[in-house]
Amino acid sequence: MIAMSSRLEDGSPFPTTFWLTCPAAVAAMHACESAGEHVAWARRAGSDPQLAEALRAADAAYRAARAVEAGGDEPASGGVGGERDPLRVKCLHARVAASLGGVPDPVGERYVAVCAAVMAECDGRRCSETLSGDVS
Repeated sequence: MIAMSSRLEDGSPFPTTFWLTCPAAVAAMHACESAGEHVAWARRAGSDPQLAEALRAADAAYRAARAVEAGGDEPASGGVGGERDPLRVKCLHARVAASLGGVPDPVGERYVAVCAAVMAECDGRRCSETLSGDVS
């Protein structure tokens, strides 16, 4: 996972702060998205008040992290993966990256567990170190 500035060099907002960089984890999240799992999360958020509140809290934490990356100026482009509605779940890979970046997000946390096996098998040592918190 890497963290990007929330603004481009010309000052325009960049939609995603945290990026999942392990190709195996990205592929795993693409497969989950292709299976419609992101849609199921969004549907569930509409009927589960606790999940909805957790997603709103994740959105607020993500926006706060974006503001830190922007030097205190919170870009208006949105929360996790650029979403404007915190209950809409679309980018599982962005949620995993945000979770790895320290944003408490129930969706991202769920898929960190899904990614753990593929990330540990990745050719690069950094993926497994990221999962253990031992990145140098």
